[in-house]
Amino acid sequence: MTAPITKTHWSALRESGSVGGLRFLLWVYQIFGRGVYSVFIYPTALYFLVMKPVARRASLQFLHKHYQQYPHYWSKKPGYWHVFKHIISFAQSILDKGIAWSNAINEDEFDIASPELVNTILSDPRGQLIIGSHLGNLEYCRGFMQSSPNHQKTINVLLYDKHAANFVEIMKQLNPDSRVNVFQVSDIDIATTLLLKNKISKGEWVFIAGDRVPISDNDRTVQVDFYGAPAPLPIGPYLFAKTMQCPVKLMFSFRQQEKVHFEIIDFAEQIVIPRNTRQESIQILAQQFAEHLQQQSALAPYQWFNFYDFWQNNDTAQK
Repeated sequence: MTAPITKTHWSALRESGSVGGLRFLLWVYQIFGRGVYSVFIYPTALYFLVMKPVARRASLQFLHKHYQQYPHYWSKKPGYWHVFKHIISFAQSILDKGIAWSNAINEDEFDIASPELVNTILSDPRGQLIIGSHLGNLEYCRGFMQSSPNHQKTINVLLYDKHAANFVEIMKQLNPDSRVNVFQVSDIDIATTLLLKNKISKGEWVFIAGDRVPISDNDRTVQVDFYGAPAPLPIGPYLFAKTMQCPVKLMFSFRQQEKVHFEIIDFAEQIVIPRNTRQESIQILAQQFAEHLQQQSALAPYQWFNFYDFWQNNDTAQK
């Protein structure tokens, strides 16, 4: 039996939890460690599993797609127990975000893919556009780049989600010395573009997510193949990159047991979008991003944190 996932824009999903609850959980971790913290999040995860049907069905939809593409990863077809584990993983990532913001990041914690390439990119004095995703924990990446005197960077984060911006503000209270600037926007207007272009010209980095459709205009998307089905991705990152005329990188980070996998992909020295092939060129770029995102999320499916109908009701989830 199948149940369609309600077509709800991700921005319409309300933030759950509270600032007080987040501070309490961080306090539990600081006093008692991750083991006791994990005990506290189990009833919260159970509440989400039962009371958040959109998130529950979206999780099951993604896990089923992963199962179809990578059956060797699983001992059996994912069910609601696996959804519960998915939610637990999300709760653990919230703790990791807090740790990344409030504590110094030790480079020994990282398993760096292509370390020579990473060092070359981090040593580049030019400004960079970084396209990230909601896979894993990019806060560790930001902390990594600010922890070493050899490659400290000023980072500007573009967020469409006001709830995420609120979370970042809480984290900045934990670490007032953070070199992270957050811009909460509904769209990238001319004023924001000029401001960020100036920052990039000074050698700063700009982060933007490549896996969330814009709030203000759902038509500013392109269809890509992701896990064997059509899914919309935003065109904004590529149009923005064209305007910035700077190097573009992809960045992925997710926990693998005691280590944090960290990878930077050299996506383009500069993005050029010819006028006469605009749609086709953007679609190719978005598809390339989607392929990298699938390769990375295939390694850590429980760390894919898009708990909404990512495929925009083009598919169904098994009950």
